[in-house]
Amino acid sequence: MFIIYNFFLIILLIFSPIIIIIRIFLGKEDQHRFKEKFGFYSKNNNIKDTVWIHGASVGELLSIVPIIQKLEEDKKIRKILITSSTTSSSYIFSKFNFKKTIHQFYPYDLSFITKLFINHWKPKVAIFVDSEVWPNMFKNLHKKKIPLILLNARITNKSFKKWKYFPGFSKNIFDKITMALPQNNETKKYLKSLGAKNIKFLGNIKFFGNTYKKKKENTNLKRKFSNKKILCAASTHQKEEIFIARVHKELKPEIKNLITIIIPRHINRKNEIIKELKNLDLNFQLHTSAKKLNNNTDIYLVDTYGEATKFYSLSKLTFLGGSLIPHGGQNPLEPMREGNFILYGPHIENFKEVYEMLDNFNVTAKISSIKSMKIVVRRKINFSDKKNVNRKLNNLGKKILSKNLFEIRKFI
Repeated sequence: MFIIYNFFLIILLIFSPIIIIIRIFLGKEDQHRFKEKFGFYSKNNNIKDTVWIHGASVGELLSIVPIIQKLEEDKKIRKILITSSTTSSSYIFSKFNFKKTIHQFYPYDLSFITKLFINHWKPKVAIFVDSEVWPNMFKNLHKKKIPLILLNARITNKSFKKWKYFPGFSKNIFDKITMALPQNNETKKYLKSLGAKNIKFLGNIKFFGNTYKKKKENTNLKRKFSNKKILCAASTHQKEEIFIARVHKELKPEIKNLITIIIPRHINRKNEIIKELKNLDLNFQLHTSAKKLNNNTDIYLVDTYGEATKFYSLSKLTFLGGSLIPHGGQNPLEPMREGNFILYGPHIENFKEVYEMLDNFNVTAKISSIKSMKIVVRRKINFSDKKNVNRKLNNLGKKILSKNLFEIRKFI
């Protein structure tokens, strides 16, 4: 199976120049740094025993910020390498003022490229976050006897079924894991079935909030929206923006000063969303616009990455996207910490256990139609009683973070 896997990767490598050019054109690739994915690194490395952490995109990177901050305080650690796969995550990383930590793009999973990566960065330990499983990298880390940790590991039922199609191949990959720290009991069960051995369920580190906020910008935003009643829609996907826009249009006559903030999951879809808003005859403003917010603005479209928390802090009610379509949902904890009542659609498979816990706190509502969402928005647009729940979440998050750090430090 490794032969077939590598054959397809070689085919991908042959066509990669065309793929890279297209991705650069779409804004999904950094034209100055894409070579890092092929083993050509923009930074030298003269330090052995680097602590390496990999997370695919923005969500994974933000979830490990508290981990990075704690490891930076450890005098034994001289360098921390963070890798990710997306330009948006690279941009978010640049916003943090880390002293020991650098960022590079994750390499293609061809065996010779992963060997180049390992030999260049010389990691003492490799920590993969969430659902990142890469066969050749795992195999070559194992050969070098470098401990491999799956942190906050997540395997959905859909991905588990795919791995089970190739039981021998799966076992050959998952038994290379030194320690797995799953974020839920479902993943723990799947990891065991796939061949992982040292599994410890300590809880989801995303219960611990990240600390990245710009107070001045938040103050300016607060002033801008001071007279508005805000409905926030975050991490939205195709078809969800038009759904939210229609909800706004129907509620606009009955809720005075209503404004809807839409934060798309992929801002390269901006023009498509603008076209939909124009078709509905709704007034909109872009976050990147320097104009003053008009009184008749219906939709405020956030066309930047990594600023969702600022808008959660302004809102009392947030709809989380990826849930009206069969995508699996998005993590509700970040808006929850900012005092928001959470609305979500029927497709939340990726965060089922998190939503079950929040449902018990009576801070969420499932919606499936414009009518059902309008009912919740009417009731909860002024929702504010969240202090006690936030305190419980923070206390739980601190305990989970401490337990995960304790296990990680065994390998540093």
